[in-house]
Amino acid sequence: MAVICDFCGRAAEGDELPLTWSTAVERGRVRRYCDECSRAHLRAMEAKLDSDWW
Repeated sequence: MAVICDFCGRAAEGDELPLTWSTAVERGRVRRYCDECSRAHLRAMEAKLDSDWW
């Protein structure tokens, strides 16, 4: 099963989560973000804001 970024829809190469991607739990749901989205929204992630807010 491919890993897909929950923000932009980009697919990771291979079936494993790349080390450069980030993972968050929002409202009990695991969300995964690619390295580009992680960098772009780092401050919002650190503030623990839901991705709906970004």
